[in-house]
Amino acid sequence: MLEVEGLNVYYGGIHAVKGVSLKVPDGKIITLVGANGAGKSSILRSIVGLVKPKSGSIKFKGTELVGRLTNKIVESGVVLVPEGRRVFADFTVLENLKAGAYSRTDKQKIEEDLEWVFSLFPRLKERIKQRAGLLSGGEQQMLAVGRALMSRPDLLMMDEPSLGLAPQLAEGIFRIIGEINAKGKTVLLVEQNAKRALELSDYAYVLETGRIVLEGLGTDLMKDERVRKAYLGE
Repeated sequence: MLEVEGLNVYYGGIHAVKGVSLKVPDGKIITLVGANGAGKSSILRSIVGLVKPKSGSIKFKGTELVGRLTNKIVESGVVLVPEGRRVFADFTVLENLKAGAYSRTDKQKIEEDLEWVFSLFPRLKERIKQRAGLLSGGEQQMLAVGRALMSRPDLLMMDEPSLGLAPQLAEGIFRIIGEINAKGKTVLLVEQNAKRALELSDYAYVLETGRIVLEGLGTDLMKDERVRKAYLGE
């Protein structure tokens, strides 16, 4: 579904992503693991057009994404849930969700997707008229994921979805990611909780200072001594 080849990203004189190549097959959960500053978020932002790579190719369903506008990339089926949630604080929960469907015209399907989001996150339905800025951190994360789903993406990218959440809420987010994937959505995940991310993923890439240094099945990487020491606290 998604193929990244030889991706190089710079911020001024800083070489943040160094020749990264990776694949995200249809229907799978793929995870990027690495310390802060490893280049994980830069890869996601490049895929969705928020950062312009210096060189490299990003193909989604065979179509080159490099050089395309972000709104066109979203319309093609690629959506990012950014780190920090970035909900529209002055919009209600319902307005935020409908904003996710801004490019769609299939009203009946939009209503069906709203009900699906509310089934995933019942708390959002309870707060449907509340301004997003008044929600708790966990509720804002639910809203950010729900808003992304309202665009009906083929590829859902998530940047640190559990960051700052209490363990119980974080576990709820991981459960929802599994349910979203079970519904046929492909997921590219960046997550600081390496243990849960690897347990959840079909395949994973480990990044260090902008380069992929390890890759493999999530279950295999969990057994790798280097990964256990560096990311699993063992």
